Amino acid sequence: MYDRFLKISYVPILTRCVLLLSVLVMILAINGDWSVTVVNLLNEYGIIQRLYLDQILQSTLISERMKNFSYFWITTMCFGYGIYFIIGFFFHWYYYVRQKDQPEKWKCQPKRWLSTELELDEIKAGSVSLFVTNTWSSLMECYVHNGGYCTVYFNWDEYGIVWWILQFPIIFISIDYGMYWVHRIFHVPYLYTRFHKMHHKYKQPTAFSATAIHPVEISCLQMVMFVPLFTVPTHWSIFRIILLYLYYHGIITHSGINFKAKWWQPWQSNTVFHDNHHQYFHVNFGFNFEWWDKLHNTYRKPDRVYNENIFYGKGKPIDEINQEELENEIMERKTESITAHDDNFNPFLIDSSRSK
Repeated sequence: MYDRFLKISYVPILTRCVLLLSVLVMILAINGDWSVTVVNLLNEYGIIQRLYLDQILQSTLISERMKNFSYFWITTMCFGYGIYFIIGFFFHWYYYVRQKDQPEKWKCQPKRWLSTELELDEIKAGSVSLFVTNTWSSLMECYVHNGGYCTVYFNWDEYGIVWWILQFPIIFISIDYGMYWVHRIFHVPYLYTRFHKMHHKYKQPTAFSATAIHPVEISCLQMVMFVPLFTVPTHWSIFRIILLYLYYHGIITHSGINFKAKWWQPWQSNTVFHDNHHQYFHVNFGFNFEWWDKLHNTYRKPDRVYNENIFYGKGKPIDEINQEELENEIMERKTESITAHDDNFNPFLIDSSRSK
């Protein structure tokens, strides 16, 4: 009886803890901002003094703001790629390999899977973009660490307790809204075909899809995240928490797994919201908030049809499509998991009799 109690009560909890820890570590790898901690530790124990690569870079990194940049960059890349692949593959294995025979229980699109070719492609593309984001993060951390201009502060009461509390929602909402517009702009035909289209090769996204974005676009998104560091007083701990949250849900919303927002996240969209974006292309541009799409009329509607050739997030009235398009739309919507939607109800299903 005791053994049975262990199996029922503790094993699932331990499994969830391992998964959560895996995602959090993968976030740190993608972010790259943790390199400051590593560099400081190396410096504390004198290890950093035994590295000489920075002397080679001195000829090109003239500015004092880039002093010791190589240490930030090397630690970010080594730890970033190592942790990203180890934890990323574990996360992929837990669902896509271990539970592949039961996709209806966890997958947003249980009847469809990325091909092996595309799985490898998203990992390669994600690795390139990871290189870019880690380099940007290293530059930013090095610049701030060496006294470069910024509005970051470290004493929590420097701007008062009221601002310390209010800055989290203000900065978080501002970043998310800025990311909505960057994302939406990259869905304009000219930019979509040249940059963002590569991200939409993955109609059934996985955790590795989170960084499988064109370097130009992912750089623009990262610049949006950096804006508060130069515009408003930002406590370093609050900014870390915001980045952690953004990266965490960046992985979750691309995972293809039907995670749903917790009770304490009334603002947070379910995974299926962004999964629908990959499946139907030019709709649901928001990352964490559905508000922006509802505000700007780019929220997916049951009476509209969306595909890669219908731009600007407005869709096409379902009454204006021909019979073949209607039949394809009916079949497409059936591939969505019912359990991925709220209350286990898919509001987008179309009665098959309508196609007759």
